[in-house]
Amino acid sequence: MKAVVLAAGEGTRLRPLTEDKPKGMVEVDGKPILTRCFEQLAELGADEFVVVVGYRKQDIIDHYGDEFDGIPMTYAHQREQKGLAHALLTVEEHIDDDFMLMLGDNVFDANLGDVVNRQQEDRADAAFLVEEVPYEDAGRYGVCDTNDYGEITDVVEKPDDPPSNLVMTGFYTFTSAIFHACHLVQPSNRGEYEISEAIDLLIQSGRTIDAIRMDGWRIDVGYPEDREKAEKLLRGEDIEVDESDAVEASVN
Repeated sequence: MKAVVLAAGEGTRLRPLTEDKPKGMVEVDGKPILTRCFEQLAELGADEFVVVVGYRKQDIIDHYGDEFDGIPMTYAHQREQKGLAHALLTVEEHIDDDFMLMLGDNVFDANLGDVVNRQQEDRADAAFLVEEVPYEDAGRYGVCDTNDYGEITDVVEKPDDPPSNLVMTGFYTFTSAIFHACHLVQPSNRGEYEISEAIDLLIQSGRTIDAIRMDGWRIDVGYPEDREKAEKLLRGEDIEVDESDAVEASVN
């Protein structure tokens, strides 16, 4: 299964860490975030990496070259950052089967393999790793609503009135049907082509999308303090978890 990694972002909120490097090359506990992504995806069985680059793209290309740990690597260029659905369309020509999608600014220690296993079952057209957050924070994310079978029935991007407190993380699996949906997406109020809109179109077309609840933790490295939290967790140290943290409150 191919693995797509989105790594085109500038990381303005991470400054000064991103003044001389792209977001994905920021080190967390001695390794670039992208290296951690590639290592995990390799463990999950990735047979090719397709990396979407943009800001300071040559830094990433020069560092990794055309393979990682023997796995071929292809690059796609997102010239303007117009949302995740827009970024995904840059890799369409490279994907013809089921694939993994990981956001290249997330650090995980979680049950990613459960998502891949579900995708390989005949009944699933897509599967997402999801986590519960406090209801008052859910409006900051892509929020999922599910039925009694754990299938996603609705996805809303940053809603004012969230239908649940279950939110998408940065790891997904899809069939190539997602590309047709991305082509149909219209710009949101933010002027971006939202992946949540493409997912909703899949649901409306009758596709089955399963929610896999996260067992573990993840950190979206958006600010310098997020990197510090991720480093502490990777070292097995306790961190103070507040309502705005994008980690499971049950982290040990």
